[in-house]
Amino acid sequence: MLRLFLLVLLLLSFTIIPFAIWGGALETALSEQGAAGWMRSFGGWAWAAGILLIASDIALPIPATAVMAALGVIYGPWIGGALSVSGSVLAGLLGYGICRMIKPDTARMLAGAEGFEQARYLFDQWGGWIVAGSRWLPVLPETISFLAGLTAMPVRRYVVALICGAVPLGLIFATAGYLGSDRPLTMMVLSAAAPLVLWLFVRPFLQPG
Repeated sequence: MLRLFLLVLLLLSFTIIPFAIWGGALETALSEQGAAGWMRSFGGWAWAAGILLIASDIALPIPATAVMAALGVIYGPWIGGALSVSGSVLAGLLGYGICRMIKPDTARMLAGAEGFEQARYLFDQWGGWIVAGSRWLPVLPETISFLAGLTAMPVRRYVVALICGAVPLGLIFATAGYLGSDRPLTMMVLSAAAPLVLWLFVRPFLQPG
């Protein structure tokens, strides 16, 4: 368990350290209006810049929700929401895919046999809830994507849970940006609750977890 704990800390450090170094500067530069201005500088490719900016949250402390709101300002709630969802899903797939390439024996060695089996059991039983329910949180979604890949969470179940988490998040913040809404608590509550409701409905069609 100690080795698993240290592995989780190591994975968290990939996000926490950049956040500690550049988080404040990026949050200031990429406020909703700042992000909108930066994306507009790409002209017709503003949508691609937005997607890549959100996806880069896997390695950099990008204020993804501010970028999603900015996409809503530029493209409206539906197109901006779809672009936001695409960026969030891409980030989750990158983290999962990178760690999924690590062989199980290597992952077992890194986490320790007991820790690895306990982590795999956790994702077998509750992985869908964890993935779907974590997209709105800071820092943790990237670490959870890494762990889902390391424990070889089934691809189909992971992707569906990821979409369940990303769709409400992207649509809610893009809509808030479009409407000029400033109710962060309401948006966070909706972003936390809606993915769990979605997963509750879709999980019977998938394997348990």
